[in-house]
Amino acid sequence: MESKAVARYVRISALKARTVTRPVSGKKVNEALNLLKFVPKKAARLVSKVIYSALANAAQNPKIDVDTLYIKNIFVDEGPRLKRWRARSMGKANRIIKRTSHITVVLDEN
Repeated sequence: MESKAVARYVRISALKARTVTRPVSGKKVNEALNLLKFVPKKAARLVSKVIYSALANAAQNPKIDVDTLYIKNIFVDEGPRLKRWRARSMGKANRIIKRTSHITVVLDEN
């Protein structure tokens, strides 16, 4: 049985979040959460929140044993970009792109 959680429109670029998700893919949930606890990046906190959410979703189903769950699939997609402008010299403007992402975690039993 699978359980899934998605965090959408998270204010971090997909490239930065993917650097954190690659090492935890395929690991047991407890092992992945312990690993993310010691990663000093903003994405580690966001990814661990999504894993906890998927774990809580799995706990709602009485057929699933929470202790045997592992991360079957974890991926980060790009979300919409917020486009902003910053004033520059001589009346010009530069564009600032604030990127968002969608983090998806799928858990499965061994």
